[in-house]
Amino acid sequence: MKQAEITIPYAVADYAILRERGYYYVDKTKYISLLERYSAPVFLRPRRFGKSLFMSTLAYYYDVNAAERFERLFGDTYIGQNPTGEQNQYMVLRFDFSKLVLADNLQGLEKNFNDLLCPILKEYIDSPHRYARYFEGFAFSDERNATKMLSEIVNRVGGRDLPALYILIDEYDNFTNQLLTSFNDTLYEKVTTGDSFLRTFFKVIKGGIGEGAIRTCFCTGVLPVTMDDLTSGYNIAEVLTLEPEFVSMLGFDHEEASEYLRYVMQKYDKKDSSFEEIWNLILTNYDGYRFLPDAKPLFNSTILTYFFKKFAVNHGSIPDELVDENLRTDIGWLRRLTVTLENAQEMLDALVVDDELIYSQSDLRSKFSKRKFFEKQFYPVSLYYLGMTTLADAYTMRLPNLTMRSIYMDYYNNLYGVVDDARRYARAYQRFTQDRRFEPLVENYFEQYLKLFPAQVFDKINENFIRCSFYELMSRYLSQCYTFALELNLPSGRADLVLTGIPGTDFHNDCRVVEVKYFKAGEAAMVEALEAPRAEDAVQVEGYARDINAQFPNYRMRSYVMYIAAGKACKVWEVGK
Repeated sequence: MKQAEITIPYAVADYAILRERGYYYVDKTKYISLLERYSAPVFLRPRRFGKSLFMSTLAYYYDVNAAERFERLFGDTYIGQNPTGEQNQYMVLRFDFSKLVLADNLQGLEKNFNDLLCPILKEYIDSPHRYARYFEGFAFSDERNATKMLSEIVNRVGGRDLPALYILIDEYDNFTNQLLTSFNDTLYEKVTTGDSFLRTFFKVIKGGIGEGAIRTCFCTGVLPVTMDDLTSGYNIAEVLTLEPEFVSMLGFDHEEASEYLRYVMQKYDKKDSSFEEIWNLILTNYDGYRFLPDAKPLFNSTILTYFFKKFAVNHGSIPDELVDENLRTDIGWLRRLTVTLENAQEMLDALVVDDELIYSQSDLRSKFSKRKFFEKQFYPVSLYYLGMTTLADAYTMRLPNLTMRSIYMDYYNNLYGVVDDARRYARAYQRFTQDRRFEPLVENYFEQYLKLFPAQVFDKINENFIRCSFYELMSRYLSQCYTFALELNLPSGRADLVLTGIPGTDFHNDCRVVEVKYFKAGEAAMVEALEAPRAEDAVQVEGYARDINAQFPNYRMRSYVMYIAAGKACKVWEVGK
């Protein structure tokens, strides 16, 4: 097979293609042996977290038809050097429920379910490239009913000395989640209760596992809701999402990510970039997912691979857009969860203003039906599974990264009617790219953005809100010039806001550090009267600048103190010139 020119596997979800075309591979095969302890495992992660590639890996490992390719595909991996003994022993049936087309009623949805699965099942027993040799003389009684077809395959396997089935169901809850976000609760309940086609399908799998005709059925998805609502139809499922030994099965930890970056820079960087500088940029923008309170932080593998692919294609230049737009979570989930304006405002205040959401670990591990999913006390857990919050510790959740901060700020703005009107902002940012004066950006933010909010908002907001909202506004117009960091950890403390010029641009080595202070409306006169920042604030931000300069001596540091008093007063000074 022809080798790939750019060996960064963005959007490559076929394990054989990835390996045989020489793409970079982060070896996750050690988890295969751990999964063999289970017959009906379920693993949940936010969308596009690498689930499909892992499913493909399992398919090639267990497929009886892939035995001749085992050494080529797995020889240099952990599992290739430590095989389990079950490699290439099964007939693998793989389904992707994200391809299921929605319908307005149960009959239409069942028809679409059969239209998707029936051709796959027929090909598996008819095609000489699949398993036709095990099904000579066999015929389905009804080729338009996927559940009957699967049942007849299970009976055939169980009644003869044939390799058992290994079933993989990717995005098991994709279509049921779409029903929830579209407020079609009635149809959702019909699909997950009684003798619906979905419950009957999983009952066949449950029976096949019990009889030994099915070795394993491994499901991936995003939410536990559908699996819990199936109840007795598939009560053998074991959700492994919160098991410590599986927490890093998907996503990249710091060690994996830094090794990946060194590979990319060595092979594609023509600009002799600093590893520490690029690594710092990656940590600032992409790090942050923690799925257990004491677990190591993880990168979303798709986001990071997107960055690496763009970096490689651009021969070491930082991509203009740091975030893959396909990963922006549907704001419909937030609207669907909160239902009422009051609930939405309360949740957004907790995350955007207070920067935390209280949760209970018992809720995280409890049964999680649709009814619970939309209960107010379970919002944090719902958002956790969707990848819209992550665990800060054993008691609180936070936003995982700058991308999610932007999404929440956008929703907050919409709730209060603060629309993104470029006419308010574009000229100010255009002038900044010419004269590099930061103070007018603060004044533009205050006059054209912050003053649009109603008076009652200013009683709730704080410095965290100012940081987040100012960052979100700047990122719309300066993302091709700077990367941003909020509350950057430094030896002398946490810097509120840091702008760092992107390597390869005219802004490289330009670094701005901002200390943000927020005051209530009653202190506006005091702020207006100030002719200089308070000495302790100036000293603090200058210390942050020295910390950054010690790590990156080539940076041209500029430091600012920014005071906001509700919607009534704004002052900004450059210090340490």
